[in-house]
Amino acid sequence: MSILVYTESWNGSFRKSTFEAVSYASETAKLLSTDVVAISLGNVPNEELEKLGNYGVNKVISCEKINKEDAESAAEIMHNLINDSNIFIFSNTYSAKMIAPRLSIKMKAGLITNIISLSEDSSLLKVKRKAFSSKAIETVVVKSEKAILSIAPNSFKVIENSGMCEITKNDTIKTGRITVEGQETSSGKISLSEAEIVVSAGRGLKGPENWTMIEELADLLGAATACSKPVSDIGWRPHSEHVGQTGKVVAPNLYIAIGISGAIQHLAGVNSSKIMVAINTDPEAPFFKAANYGIVGDAFDVIPKMIEELKKTK
Repeated sequence: MSILVYTESWNGSFRKSTFEAVSYASETAKLLSTDVVAISLGNVPNEELEKLGNYGVNKVISCEKINKEDAESAAEIMHNLINDSNIFIFSNTYSAKMIAPRLSIKMKAGLITNIISLSEDSSLLKVKRKAFSSKAIETVVVKSEKAILSIAPNSFKVIENSGMCEITKNDTIKTGRITVEGQETSSGKISLSEAEIVVSAGRGLKGPENWTMIEELADLLGAATACSKPVSDIGWRPHSEHVGQTGKVVAPNLYIAIGISGAIQHLAGVNSSKIMVAINTDPEAPFFKAANYGIVGDAFDVIPKMIEELKKTK
């Protein structure tokens, strides 16, 4: 009984979240004394697929003619490849949120999302997950015969296990009822959902022309850029950078909020950050209550000084 894992790719390459899910699958497989089989969708080069062996995958099934955006077809092909496996692991990405629920119905499997821990018992699938917009930690016991586990990004470390994997090709062609008519790609250099540092700004920046200093600060820190909902709504920044309850949920090691008041909807999307820093002219801004560190000051004074000091350090 193999552990199955969905190895999501972007433009033919794997990202950190994929290797986190594979590492989680590998550690689960060790606990259950079994192997790991990865399922890849879309056109991914063999040299990229071979990397999965370095993280514990024993076999890769590459379905080059299945589009991950077509969640209906993706769930069906995955279900056809399950065989006798009872555990299927995903990273909690947007594609996974479309595919995993459909697959759980086909498998008649329990679905647990936002998982942040391995099972502590080989005889009982018992895991911890984020709940209530990451304000609480919930312990869940899986009682169904089959289970789908979706891992919260940045919650499980990447573990390398030098090894090789067998690669097989599945030539199934299938098209579901879902078609993608357009995509908006983030202009950031670093994937927001996987970034270890995020520099985010709100209406306190006063206009889109002032984002240059935010991008410069992010470049110096090796960070991704983000924004609050009002900023994306009025078109200052793309919607792909919107973080919050109705945008992307992030969990970086460091989140810097500049000119963001800290509405509860925004905090719901960022409060899994390990360290939060708030910069705001209003000492009563709600973000200061949630932040680990706070600077009461004008971003147009504070950020240039931060950039200057970082350049000295560099």
